[in-house]
Amino acid sequence: MYYAASIRNRGHLAEFESDNELMGLKNEEHAEATVRELAAEWTARNCFFIGIYDKVTGEWAGQVYVGPTNWELPEFTIGYVADVAYEGKGYISEAVQRVLKMLFEDLGAHRVKSDCNENNIRSIRVLERNGFRREGHLLENRRNADGSFHGDFLYGLLRREYLHR
Repeated sequence: MYYAASIRNRGHLAEFESDNELMGLKNEEHAEATVRELAAEWTARNCFFIGIYDKVTGEWAGQVYVGPTNWELPEFTIGYVADVAYEGKGYISEAVQRVLKMLFEDLGAHRVKSDCNENNIRSIRVLERNGFRREGHLLENRRNADGSFHGDFLYGLLRREYLHR
């Protein structure tokens, strides 16, 4: 399933997610090994990949990535991708809401952050819809496949902001 999602989404993810785990899968065996590695990372609390599935069909609709950046604060980074067939249907916004609940209410997060390509309007909307505040703008900090540059917007959400919502 993960390899099929990789193949189906390569063109879709190329612009904004070229370094995503899905983009580098070579075959089904590599996908299975990657999923096992991600499970081990979960157990070690290094990062968390959370699958998003269609409630009716059980099809993979995307994933949310959570990376602990500071367990002492605690602070987490969040990222996400939608399957090309599920983009724009609210799956990512709903999943981000649930993951924020987990981070703030179950893991006691003080802060959650995310960075976003300045040209990725859908991702910007997901963050802002979920209460994130734009904290900064990095100019030309990444290179595009064609050699040009783009910047990233930096977003953050504090525990008190989450609870106030």
